[in-house]
Amino acid sequence: MKSLVNSFIRFLSVERSLSKNTLESYGRDLLNLMDYMESQGIEEAAAIQKHHLAHYLLQLKEDGRKPSTLSRHIVSIRAFFHYLLLEGFIDRDPSIYIESPKQETKPPQILSMEHTSLLLDTPQSVTTAGKRDKAMLELLYATGMRVSELISLDVPSVNRQLGFIQCVGSNRKERIVPFGRKAAEALNDYLEHGRVGLLRQSKQEDALFLNHLGTRMTRQGFWKTVKKYAKEAGIEADITPHTLRHSFAAHLLENGADVRTVQALLGHADVATTQKYSKLTKVKMKDVYNSAHPRA
Repeated sequence: MKSLVNSFIRFLSVERSLSKNTLESYGRDLLNLMDYMESQGIEEAAAIQKHHLAHYLLQLKEDGRKPSTLSRHIVSIRAFFHYLLLEGFIDRDPSIYIESPKQETKPPQILSMEHTSLLLDTPQSVTTAGKRDKAMLELLYATGMRVSELISLDVPSVNRQLGFIQCVGSNRKERIVPFGRKAAEALNDYLEHGRVGLLRQSKQEDALFLNHLGTRMTRQGFWKTVKKYAKEAGIEADITPHTLRHSFAAHLLENGADVRTVQALLGHADVATTQKYSKLTKVKMKDVYNSAHPRA
């Protein structure tokens, strides 16, 4: 059965042009499913029935998996069996009646403007790594890019003269995002005085942000960087690189930007995704009113 999983992953890679991270996620979920089925004595995909899948998902739930993780597994399972049906490996799809768990909608984590400034000012720009980290944090908050978009940037992606970045978002859609003075200063400092110290002389590397090996910075590497500076800044919230994207959107709306502009900057396909930040700013406005108005 695992050979069918490999065939499915190849199909997604060629026909759907999905990202490496997405393909790896599908692969992990489905190989985990195959291991479970084999432990139950099921060795053919055609022998898998609805109740087998229901028992598998119940086990994941009992193992403490979050509703979001269960939903991701269900998406992987449905796509896999749909593929098997289309290719003629099975004659019925046992996944079509599986119900997705109810999602708990948590509000996005937002840093205050004071905490954001504190975080961005923490890297010491006297070191090569400090210059890089300062530029990455400033650019992430200045543009609201996803961390995957940030680390995928190449040097030609940045137009320092005009102050904008060309980045590739989800579904390979390109968008132009401006950045401001603070980010420009940090980026110029890194490019003129920091990047050369990370670039290995024997290598040609187009990546804008490099790690200590002279290769492209990874998601995991930058995630650790954000955690490190948050701790140094004394920020107790468990923040991630995505927190700066959330904060970018909320702060723009809080200061009067319209939702459609923020939607375009973030690269959201649906304006409803952007409007969740607008709701947060209204809640904050009410809190300020209640605490400040003498008759509130």
